[in-house]
Amino acid sequence: MLEIWGRPYSSNVIPVIWTANELGLDYTLQLAGGSFGKLDTPEYAKINPNRMIPAIRDGEFALWESLSIVRYLCDRYGAGGLSPSNPQTRAMADQWMEWSASKAFMPVIYLFFATVRTQPSVRDPSKIAALRDEAHAALSILDSHLAQQAYVCGDRFTMGDIPLGCVAYRYFNVDLDRPALPNVEAWYQRLAERPAYQDHVMRHFGSNPDEWAALEVACASEGVI
Repeated sequence: MLEIWGRPYSSNVIPVIWTANELGLDYTLQLAGGSFGKLDTPEYAKINPNRMIPAIRDGEFALWESLSIVRYLCDRYGAGGLSPSNPQTRAMADQWMEWSASKAFMPVIYLFFATVRTQPSVRDPSKIAALRDEAHAALSILDSHLAQQAYVCGDRFTMGDIPLGCVAYRYFNVDLDRPALPNVEAWYQRLAERPAYQDHVMRHFGSNPDEWAALEVACASEGVI
């Protein structure tokens, strides 16, 4: 059976869990990283010598790095579906996955850490505003791309939407005012209709570090993965 190693609230693990559920795969989540530990064990070093999450073990095959795992799962279990069969369409999916990592992810995750993962008493409003503007500038590129199509590769959902869909959830659910992105917002609402997105991406993450930590532990202890 497929094993996914990581935490259910980790920004890099969530795309892997979402992918596995979109594909209808049977898997076990091995809780690791953060408060769950296990990364320094000899067993985990054989799976990922970097001792970071996520990683997977699919039979005897081990793989690490979030986007590589998403691609592998889609290629092996979703060829012609989440992994487009047309080479140019697949290349476009790959392009937007890379763009998510290089352009959109960092300002949004830094914004998340500057708000949700920072105690309210020590938050820096100017830093938060600058990160919001940087995130908006990046997502404006996606907004223009989505003006004439429902998903990043055209009229159907593919692996190209997965990393960006995780970024979008955090961006739209941090408690702050943000400029409109009408096409991204419409795409985000389409994603929000997908059961696997609802169950594995759209998790309330609290408004401060204490709430965030408690929610992650509760999610794991209840077996909601």
